[in-house]
Amino acid sequence: MGENKIKVSVIMPVYKVEEYVGKAIESIQAQTLKDWEFLIVDDGTPDRSGEICDAYAAEDERIHVIHKENGGAPSARNTAIDIAKGEYMYFMDSDDWAEPTMLEDMYKLAKRDNAQLVVAGFYIDTYYDKENYVTDDYVVEDAVYPDKESFRRNAYKLFDKNLLYTPWNKLFESRYIMENNLRFPETFWDDFPFNVSIVRNVERVTVTHRQYYHFLRARSESETAAYRPGMYEKREEEHGWMMDLYKEWHVGDARSKEMIARRYIERFIGCVENVTNPKCDMTEKEKRDEIKKMLANPRVEKMVRIARPRSSYMKVMLLPVRWKSTWLTYLEAKVITFVKTKNTKLFTKLKAGR
Repeated sequence: MGENKIKVSVIMPVYKVEEYVGKAIESIQAQTLKDWEFLIVDDGTPDRSGEICDAYAAEDERIHVIHKENGGAPSARNTAIDIAKGEYMYFMDSDDWAEPTMLEDMYKLAKRDNAQLVVAGFYIDTYYDKENYVTDDYVVEDAVYPDKESFRRNAYKLFDKNLLYTPWNKLFESRYIMENNLRFPETFWDDFPFNVSIVRNVERVTVTHRQYYHFLRARSESETAAYRPGMYEKREEEHGWMMDLYKEWHVGDARSKEMIARRYIERFIGCVENVTNPKCDMTEKEKRDEIKKMLANPRVEKMVRIARPRSSYMKVMLLPVRWKSTWLTYLEAKVITFVKTKNTKLFTKLKAGR
């Protein structure tokens, strides 16, 4: 396939996903758009994932496997960005899968609107046992934003529906990425800062309500099981990025401010719950002390005052935080942890309805 015929470069890092990677690859091979290259980066995986990818590459000349020492997903993606030849780039995770019309539909929208960025809806499939799962829909209405002003004024809608945090529900114009020297930062949770760098100066954005990507929560290190050290500090950093972005945009309307505040306080509840996770090795006193310190952050009071929770569930969750009650906030987090670890199905439904 000639370079001028490559419409989309699909980029996928691979690490310890031997049970899943075959389905991910086959979902790209099944795409109705055929003019793609698939750059798979084996990031020093210790299992058979790299061999599995090599086997697919041996049968499909559009698939190219790069083997490198382990450096993390950001470095793997960046390695592929540097050699990508497609008109557009698409970033996939190796334990998920995509609907067959995804690339064709998004590519057609990009060409129709000369878009630098196409944003689509997606699914999150959370498995509560080996065969059964709950699906959450993430979607927003169709829109075309032909300039910076219109996109920035309406970006709160996309942030509010979680459509601007991940790379795998988007098609990126390669020229925009390369001319602005945009890469995934070598940091924990690199998706959000990369997308912030993308939207900071983007001019032409197309949004489709259609959903294509299936993000799977099924592995032992998924959200329903993991304790994340440093999560609170990371969320604080992310909030700073969001505030800086909107300040740089000179966008300060009430709807955008409320979205930012609600986003902050919802994630604050998640950080408190993270402290009570069974895998956190703090003592009970240390956990309560940590929660007390978090509640004392002046940002919390300010964001609670601005946020307007959409559900009765979330309004109740915020009461102990509004009261700055360490003990009640701690008990609430323990309840959330119990539901999260014992009834994944119920936790997923509550979270989706917040």
